[in-house]
Amino acid sequence: WSSKKLPKTIRPKEGWQVYSSAQDADGRCICTVVAPEQNLCSRDAKGRQLRQLLEKVQNMSQSIEVLNLRTQRDFQYIMRMESQIKGLRSKFRQIESDRKTLVNKNFQDLKGKMESLQPLIPVLEQYKTDAKLISQFKEEIRNLSSVLMGIQEEMGAYDYEELQQRVLNLENRLHSCMNKLTCGKLMKITGPQTVKTSGTRFGAWMTDPLASLKNNKVWYMDSYTNNRIVKEYKSISDFVAGVESMTYNLPFKWAGTNHVVYNGSLYYNKMQSNIIVRYSFETGLVITQRALESAGFHNVYPYTWGGFSDIDLMVDELGLWAVYATNQNAGNIVISRLNPDTLQILDTWNTEYSKRNAGESFMICGTLYITNSHLTGAKVYYAFSTKTSTYEYTDIPFHNQYFHMSMLDYNARDRALYGWNNGHQVLFNVTLFHIIKTEDDS
Repeated sequence: WSSKKLPKTIRPKEGWQVYSSAQDADGRCICTVVAPEQNLCSRDAKGRQLRQLLEKVQNMSQSIEVLNLRTQRDFQYIMRMESQIKGLRSKFRQIESDRKTLVNKNFQDLKGKMESLQPLIPVLEQYKTDAKLISQFKEEIRNLSSVLMGIQEEMGAYDYEELQQRVLNLENRLHSCMNKLTCGKLMKITGPQTVKTSGTRFGAWMTDPLASLKNNKVWYMDSYTNNRIVKEYKSISDFVAGVESMTYNLPFKWAGTNHVVYNGSLYYNKMQSNIIVRYSFETGLVITQRALESAGFHNVYPYTWGGFSDIDLMVDELGLWAVYATNQNAGNIVISRLNPDTLQILDTWNTEYSKRNAGESFMICGTLYITNSHLTGAKVYYAFSTKTSTYEYTDIPFHNQYFHMSMLDYNARDRALYGWNNGHQVLFNVTLFHIIKTEDDS
């Protein structure tokens, strides 16, 4: 993704600053921050100490910024930082109740959290072309601890309410940072995390990628045929506990396990047909249905495991897609982008990969990734880009823990793959490779 050149200076009144964002090798978003502003303390000695700290952190952040623009594995510790920040919020609340007795202990903790940045040093050393910047960064990290020690010795009363508000603002900026990381190329799949064990060997479960962060509803569709019951849960925890909030009785039975929820509607393949149905959870009615012309159905062109998985509906950052096969394309996979309101085909791409030889597939950023099997030893073997209409063979392994995968779908909001693995509902994390461009790049 592209962004304008990042700022070089700090406006003192803005408090904590987010300078850059990227994604680490485990798919986590990380932001570089600068904190706090220069004039928090009234005493000259403390003010000098804080200004000295601010200058050092500024220099350190600028060094990180340059490195971020040159490497693809930036910001390895955002999730840890976010957890630490949340921990700081709790500590600030404690300090508010008893500032005098807790101030030294909590500043010691703060110092420890700053020292936790030390593991960044061996990571940065990998980039030999930036040896000079790395050396400077290492020195800044070492000096930072002594500066913090001096501040701790001189620090008296502190405006913790103001600092707590800045931490809240920083959390919001961190979430904004994560939202800026949009499209990228799949590099790695990790996991799975087993969420629940339930149902038959085959089924589907999903969340809505367009739902707000506060909306964590889960929908559950057991079996691949002869069923029309959809169960709804208010959250993942309710899903794990088996506490249903709603049950929907669809007007038509479904085929396969390749359904998707998108912007409040369920999209699924009507049994024994190539008709796609859009069903509204809000109204309990079918909004529209449309035949996917020429698409094979009812086990004519399924995935390797069968189960009437001829038509696979999926969504990614770019919208709604249908993956299927036709006689005209000799049973090879066809990709169509659909209008989510009318289900009309907006564009279509023909691939040369046999649908019956594919284990499962999913879309990320307009690229279709295909696994070579639904059994143990499966890997992502083939990728077709709709942006360039080109393909490549890949070798991205993932752990098929329960030996039989009958559903694998990407959720852009969660940056995760939802899977139904032999009666187990599982989640995989994905790592995407991002290229960050600046105004200086040609």
